[in-house]
Amino acid sequence: MRHGNGLRKLNRTSSHRKAMFSNMAVAILTHEQIKTTLPKAKEMRRIADKMISLGKRGDLHARRQAFSYLRDDAAVKKLFSVLAERYKERPGGYTRVLKAGFRHGDCAPMAYLELVDRDPEAKGAADKARVAAEAAAAED
Repeated sequence: MRHGNGLRKLNRTSSHRKAMFSNMAVAILTHEQIKTTLPKAKEMRRIADKMISLGKRGDLHARRQAFSYLRDDAAVKKLFSVLAERYKERPGGYTRVLKAGFRHGDCAPMAYLELVDRDPEAKGAADKARVAAEAAAAED
């Protein structure tokens, strides 16, 4: 009997699963949209919503809990400033899963996981800033 029917194992060890979801949580908070397989997106939705709820709480304990999971200063800062402010009136449901066909190699169902009311400029903003800084450094 599987009483709680907890989470999807995704054919990974628990340490691999924890690291993968931590990395994906940083990616969704930073870029506000990621493309992944459908089962991972459905499981990641739970984690992302919990992180945003911590951001809305806004106290020191919530900040430390978020950092212990995310391990990324920039993502935690964005979570507690930008995203907490954006979703302060929303009672839940901060993410959506959009089906995106099938992957060519193994025909795995793919999906986009994105934040509701996301900023379209956030996706790739860090890469654009890095490329601009490298170009400016090359000109000097």
